[in-house]
Amino acid sequence: MRDDDFVAPELPDDVVPEDLDIGARAQLKTLTKDNAEVVARHMAMAGQLIDEEPELAHQHALAASRRAGRIGVVRETLAITAYQLGDFALALRELRTYRRITGRDDQLPLMADCERGMGRPERALELARSIDPATLETPVRVELAIVKSGARLDLGQPEAALEELRIPELRKDKAFEWSPALFASFAGVLEELGRDAEAAEWFALADRAIDALEAAMAPGELESIQITSERVEQAAADALDEGVALDGPAADDADAEREPSIEDEVEELLAEAEAAGADDAEAEGAAEPAYAARRHPAPDVSDLDAIEDADPTTASIPVVDAPAHHGAPATDGADAASAAQGDALFGDDLLGDGSGDDPDDAGDDDESEAAR
Repeated sequence: MRDDDFVAPELPDDVVPEDLDIGARAQLKTLTKDNAEVVARHMAMAGQLIDEEPELAHQHALAASRRAGRIGVVRETLAITAYQLGDFALALRELRTYRRITGRDDQLPLMADCERGMGRPERALELARSIDPATLETPVRVELAIVKSGARLDLGQPEAALEELRIPELRKDKAFEWSPALFASFAGVLEELGRDAEAAEWFALADRAIDALEAAMAPGELESIQITSERVEQAAADALDEGVALDGPAADDADAEREPSIEDEVEELLAEAEAAGADDAEAEGAAEPAYAARRHPAPDVSDLDAIEDADPTTASIPVVDAPAHHGAPATDGADAASAAQGDALFGDDLLGDGSGDDPDDAGDDDESEAAR
């Protein structure tokens, strides 16, 4: 970051500040307008390139950091691009700076995984234990459990690694955004223990969770009407908050209810006529709920059978009809942690709790910000 020979990569003309998430742009408001625009464009390029060209993405993140080194989201972006390149020392240093600037603990799992990357699983566990998990948001808490499990595997403690993953979020009846990585990690540890049959069940469940989440997020053909599209997207978001049922028939029924049938429309017209002719609007013969509300109901996730209070590894699993798991088990936590940060790079949820400091950062904030 202090290399005087550093040359910022060129910015394509078609990349504009609006390509960066509005939440991240809001954090750049302390900069001058011209500087904020350049920083936003570098940040947008880092987000676009991080998967395909991580080295170039890192160069854009460095360019943004040299112009706005005291902005939390900028240091966070630089840390994540460094992590993608395997530069765990730089990533950890930048994450500590990000934590000090923002007061947030949301990148604690990535910090712990950097310790693992540097061959220090004990320090990863120590860092993970420094925060009460109950103070973390659920996705962060799940990511931290996965990293702790990976650290236990690094130490040759597979039984302890399995116990790290026995958390309330490890449930078979619903899928949340964190479920695929959690299920796959649990399956990987079971595989390490030689419990192949159980591992296969959890790998298959991870695949089903991915399919269920993708189905819940798909707006379908209703996108043709703007207001309808918004309603469907909101229903999908609500479903992810409450969990998506992992039973195929229920999901099919929810999809079938998205569009009203002719009978539904006739019933609606009859209901409206009955309401118009009623002497008392409060009488028992009042009209049914508004058509718009009935047309796009949120996915039904409330009528699932309650999961038994039993060991997750022994609870009965629904009949699985899904493709076999394709990909390496997510037992080391690195892939899960880095994947989870893809959206966090430029999301609104970038400021919050916690504190931290690191002597290595003692001058990090002195980067030039001449354009501010």
